[in-house]
Amino acid sequence: MKTKDLVMEVISLPVEERAIFIDSVLKSLNPPDSDIDRKWAIVAKQRLSELHSGEVKAIPGDEVFSRIWSHFLP
Repeated sequence: MKTKDLVMEVISLPVEERAIFIDSVLKSLNPPDSDIDRKWAIVAKQRLSELHSGEVKAIPGDEVFSRIWSHFLP
């Protein structure tokens, strides 16, 4: 089967099946690494703990993006 034919066949699938297909292809390009996932989970739990304790303060997403854009736009 040619790539073009495969693409056309995938496009014809229902959206849920296309999502499963895409997820599978992406995982084949960048396989999950349980060690990295475990390390990220530790960091996420620590950050959540810092938020709950008040050690750090959350910044609303729109404010974060506004700050970022202000550095790139005149």
